[in-house]
Amino acid sequence: MSISADHTPRHPVASFVARMHDELDHIGERPMWSMGDDETRHTLVEATRLLARLSALELKVAAHADRNQVGDASGATSAGVWWANHTRMTQAEAHRKIKLAKALEAHEPVGEALAGGDVLVDQARAITDSVGALPDTVQSDVRTRARDYLLEAAAHYDARALRIQGRRILDVVAPEVGEDEEARQLAAEEKTAEQAARLTMHDDGHGQTHGRFTVPTEVADTLRKAVQAIASRKAGGEGLSPHGMGLAFAEYVRRYPEDKLPTAGGVSATVVVTMTLETLMGGLKAAQLDTGTRISPGLARKLACEAGVIPVVLGGRSEVLDVGRRRRFHTKAQRIALAVRDKGCAAMGCERPGSWCHAHHLIPWIQGGGTSVENGVLLCPRHHTLAHHQDYELAHRPEGKVAFNKRE
Repeated sequence: MSISADHTPRHPVASFVARMHDELDHIGERPMWSMGDDETRHTLVEATRLLARLSALELKVAAHADRNQVGDASGATSAGVWWANHTRMTQAEAHRKIKLAKALEAHEPVGEALAGGDVLVDQARAITDSVGALPDTVQSDVRTRARDYLLEAAAHYDARALRIQGRRILDVVAPEVGEDEEARQLAAEEKTAEQAARLTMHDDGHGQTHGRFTVPTEVADTLRKAVQAIASRKAGGEGLSPHGMGLAFAEYVRRYPEDKLPTAGGVSATVVVTMTLETLMGGLKAAQLDTGTRISPGLARKLACEAGVIPVVLGGRSEVLDVGRRRRFHTKAQRIALAVRDKGCAAMGCERPGSWCHAHHLIPWIQGGGTSVENGVLLCPRHHTLAHHQDYELAHRPEGKVAFNKRE
């Protein structure tokens, strides 16, 4: 591929490029079989250095083209777009090269090293990107030290290793600046991570729930270590496989200490499993969680023995014993029984969950009403306020709900 004779090059760089094309036209078809192994090894290394030097020349011309806005003559939006259109290079790659070309002009020692074949293009990009990523508050002399350190390291490390060193370069060339910047970056990352925290769960209707979560990394580290500790005990079986980790995660959730959970509606945020006495004793009737999920009798009996799970065993009439007037406020056990019975606010049409509700005395305490499940009902804060309002009266419905009627 040679340059057309209609465009006779005049500038020394243009003349050199034309000669290189002519040389490659001549040498490109020569067979390689006569080259010995030692010479092959040497030539391969030198060809790589030559390519780096040619790339430096290419980038030098690209920077000049960008300054002169050579794409304007054909209506291209930039020199990079013009370059991409005329070489079938992607526009993204053309812009990446022009960005590097400008960076090399700002960091002459790196450009000189590339022009001399002492660093490769990806190494040069790693160095300039690392220096460019330093905070604006970093002084120019610190930037220079960082660049020179990475440039010296390029004699021993590839681009990937240079990027890794570049992320902590301030710790090497300016430890006091690095510590302050690291603290600032970590604080910013932690704030962003906390704001991005998410947990979603979806019940597929076939006994399985699928979920996704995003949590700060230190939280994930804590969860991972806890689950792995449980899973490692199962090394003889599933162990640390994805299935084993899933089983360990389920065990971790089930065994979370009840006394460590916050309360919701006067009751610890624990799962309540409701079953008949027959089920507890080995019957086949399904049980139900306070969330509404139906579970097998075998799992119900297992959960009845777990920490952090509250078993509620119902008799034939599903009644819980009355504690009379020994206490004014409903006990934890009574709150659980009310939640199991009322399944949320008992007001007609209200769907607020039990964890949001108050335990209300149907016959007020000051009028001699006992603190019992039979004399209690769950009401959300709004309906509990109405229950004590003189303008409203409660009407009991056969299905256990209560209706509010405004007095005339």
